[in-house]
Amino acid sequence: MSRMSIFNSPFLLGFDQLEELLDSVSKNSGEGYPPYNIEHIGDHAIRITLAVAGFSKDDLSITLEANQLIIRGKQADDSGEKAYLHRGIAARQFVRKFVLADGMEVSDAMMEHGLLHIDLTRPEQQETIRTIKIS
Repeated sequence: MSRMSIFNSPFLLGFDQLEELLDSVSKNSGEGYPPYNIEHIGDHAIRITLAVAGFSKDDLSITLEANQLIIRGKQADDSGEKAYLHRGIAARQFVRKFVLADGMEVSDAMMEHGLLHIDLTRPEQQETIRTIKIS
């Protein structure tokens, strides 16, 4: 059984990458760790906040690959150093991906009280009209 795509319309040209991107995002949407918030912090600014308790700055990496913001967390294995009676704080590694629209830029990243804040700026949309000469 083949899947029907909304991008099969002859009026939507060049959206193949967008369809692949949507498929990728839908596969990663079920992952719940670490929890995060996304909030507006201004007219053209967005903040992503991830709860990364137990992780240090050195345990985290933030990369921008094409139009994907990728946050990775991996803690050093200290299981041989400490003897736990109960270990309830998650120490697993994670990869969290966010797809950014064209023109979105990462302006800042900071750690505060076990929260990783990543600030993004969104450019103002400029309407462009161009006349094409017929030769």
